[in-house]
Amino acid sequence: MAHTEGNRKRGEPSYAEQIKALSEISKAISSDLYLEDILRLIVTVTANVMDSKICSLWLLDERKKTFSLKATQSMSKEYLKERVLRMGEGVVGWVAQERKPAKIFNVLEEPRYKEKELARKEGLCSMLSVPMVVRGKVIGVINCYTSYPHHFTDTEEAILTTVANQAAICIENTELMVKTKVIQEELETRKLVERAKGILMKELSLNEEEAFRRIRKKSMDTRRSMREVAEAIILAHEIES
Repeated sequence: MAHTEGNRKRGEPSYAEQIKALSEISKAISSDLYLEDILRLIVTVTANVMDSKICSLWLLDERKKTFSLKATQSMSKEYLKERVLRMGEGVVGWVAQERKPAKIFNVLEEPRYKEKELARKEGLCSMLSVPMVVRGKVIGVINCYTSYPHHFTDTEEAILTTVANQAAICIENTELMVKTKVIQEELETRKLVERAKGILMKELSLNEEEAFRRIRKKSMDTRRSMREVAEAIILAHEIES
């Protein structure tokens, strides 16, 4: 591609490229891939369609109110080093706090940009950063960097915002599924323990508290979960019946 006065000329991603990228991301979101793999696929596809040297995805730890790097297509060991930004800190923290995108022509001249030394080593120049929002809540930030001076267009901002919001939905859905699974398992365990308690109460003439204490002690002595102990009691009862 031609360069003019240090500026690389490039067109915006075509409509077909945009649709293809968003389609790939939608497929990933509806797949049964692990979240880590989905996020890596999202940044890789996004980097390709945005013609970025690096695309990175930062997620918010709500408890600590800090952001950490969760996915990037960059293979650079320097860029992959673990680092954390607080809410309001750096470009990432500012974008999340203000809930609006940031277009930066030169990160080395941006006062809010915290990693100038890393940017020099990696050859990063321009940056587009957008918040990941779901249900009115910011859960992370996606960044795209070029290795050449570039004024990001409104179309590019719109594409990255769409990607960011799709990624946010994906993350929320995955977390919800995990929570739902944990709750379901907890409810199932309670049912099994209640059933096992009933068996012990009937067979050994124990009251409810004594039966529960016996199950818990067996769990601790054998280093097996309460569920496993309950299942063993139920199985033994069924064999004897």
